[in-house]
Amino acid sequence: MAEGAFRHVAKEKGINLDLDSCGTGGWHAGEAPDSRMQSTSLAHGVDISDLRARQFEVEDFDKFDRIYVMDTENRDNVLKLARSQSDRQKVKLMLNEIYPNENKSVPDPYFGGQQGFEYVFELLMRSAEKVLSEIEK
Repeated sequence: MAEGAFRHVAKEKGINLDLDSCGTGGWHAGEAPDSRMQSTSLAHGVDISDLRARQFEVEDFDKFDRIYVMDTENRDNVLKLARSQSDRQKVKLMLNEIYPNENKSVPDPYFGGQQGFEYVFELLMRSAEKVLSEIEK
């Protein structure tokens, strides 16, 4: 959902970026996003049906300038793979963009019903807007 939010906002702003999303575990590799996540995104004009899960790789530090994570557990897992201070500085908590230095986690929507998916979509869109408005400047 985060990748979809960033792609959508980048397209609206006319910003060309290399974006990708992944998890720290490989148990869903190759799978499409959860159907509830897809339907929530699509209801807001964001189609994520073409996305497929993959696992974070050390090479991602070389491919990307920023690496956003959803929570502290994922942050810790990504940081374990960091090879240098430069790698470590790329890793940021997504919600620190809209709640600076609060280290909030993106809530897991899977057990909160449709309302949980809507809330997470709204948080991710706000974060994407904030990040991309800074890049736009």
